[in-house]
Amino acid sequence: MKIAIVCYPTFGGSGVVATELGIALSKRGHEVHFVTYKQPVRLALLNDNIHFHEVNVPDYALFHYQPYELALSSKLVRIIKKESIDILHVHYAIPHAYAGYMAKEMLKQEGIEVPMVTTLHGTDITLVGSHPFYRPAVSFSINNSDVVTSVSESLKQDTLRLFDITKEIDVVPNFIDYTAVDDSFTDCQRSLMANEDERIVTHISNFRKVKRISDVIEVFYRLQLEIPSKLLMVGEGPEREAAEQRVRELGIEEKVRFLGNSNEVDKILCFSDLFLLPSEAESFGLAALEAMVNRVPVISSNAGGIPEVNVDGVTGYLSNVGNIADMAQNAIRILEDDATLEQFKTNAKKEAAKFDIQNIVPLYEELYERALVKA
Repeated sequence: MKIAIVCYPTFGGSGVVATELGIALSKRGHEVHFVTYKQPVRLALLNDNIHFHEVNVPDYALFHYQPYELALSSKLVRIIKKESIDILHVHYAIPHAYAGYMAKEMLKQEGIEVPMVTTLHGTDITLVGSHPFYRPAVSFSINNSDVVTSVSESLKQDTLRLFDITKEIDVVPNFIDYTAVDDSFTDCQRSLMANEDERIVTHISNFRKVKRISDVIEVFYRLQLEIPSKLLMVGEGPEREAAEQRVRELGIEEKVRFLGNSNEVDKILCFSDLFLLPSEAESFGLAALEAMVNRVPVISSNAGGIPEVNVDGVTGYLSNVGNIADMAQNAIRILEDDATLEQFKTNAKKEAAKFDIQNIVPLYEELYERALVKA
């Protein structure tokens, strides 16, 4: 199949999932065309089966905001025609499914029918999409897709609750490449990050308010009072400055390292003994899964789709959103004993295997076939 994938090219979960999916599809013999405004961060190598098409938005003084949807839909029309694309797979209802629908309609005028698969990732539904201003466009985009998927059962139920949806939604979970993870890096020297007697705790996100970065700091503060430990904060975003200020106020500057964005997440997780994810909302919890496949147990909230990934008492613990005391207590419970920590590490790795990309990609291929039949 020739598949066009539209996604955001950033460090966010949806972009990572879309990129890794495209790479996996290319390895299975499909021809994949990424269409976005810059090369995705996880797309390090192009080959005969992977192509990248940049969407350029002309800068006209007439427009207060440049019309990305218009540029994207026009680009899609050109790519679909030129490359004889079989399937259009868009990640995010808005603006991508909206632009995809417009491209489909333009192509129909030329007698070209291309089915569109829309994958819902979370923010497009629970944050942006639920705003009254966008709700009609989101409902329209979903209902006019040929196949719709969501990355968790929780997100599916949120979508059905928030919007007037007539389309069936298939749950296809996010994934990791289980076999590609190497948890025995030769350069994994813990001494670079912590003393021999210290545990290493990690948080990875885009540092937005919904991630509750302040809770990460407060949980770690309570934890380090009981267990010698260091905290690695990976990512960038609007909440970073406040987090750094809070670290200074608590006097734990020497115990917290802000590492910024990184393409070496696996190497960072190689150092880690525990992962903190106290988010207010998560459609799936991809960061938790990436931690687990690297043998890192997870202390998290029970928000959204996280309980579908992090199994309470097995791969880590779940707490109510904002319950800092409970999260800290659970973290101490895991880290205070070597044997307990090792059991949680083993459990985390084993549970992550269920989400191996080799189990998930065939589900998308089946949905592509269904979309082609409908078209």
